[in-house]
Amino acid sequence: MKANGPKSLYDRIYDMVHKIPLGKVGTYGQIAKLVGGCSARMVGYAMAALRDGRYADVPWQRVVNAQGRVSSHGIGSTVQRMMLEEEGIVFDSNARIDLSIYRWEESI
Repeated sequence: MKANGPKSLYDRIYDMVHKIPLGKVGTYGQIAKLVGGCSARMVGYAMAALRDGRYADVPWQRVVNAQGRVSSHGIGSTVQRMMLEEEGIVFDSNARIDLSIYRWEESI
């Protein structure tokens, strides 16, 4: 965040992701709509930028795509799924989360 200035878009995205409670997920599009002024793709870029370790406390694993699937690739998708399952989130046989059960309901 800039000193004495407005928060950056990524900081606003991370603040919103922090609001997703344990055992719930939000979608990229949902986060974009709640933050305003950005797209689902921008939320994805913000989540990818977490790799540098500066925001280790952001619960990135709780952000999934609109189909209820993890969007990371390779080992990242396995790690994300494991972290969500540890929070009690169940995946179906098609590797999807039932958003009608697990979607975080935050109003705009």
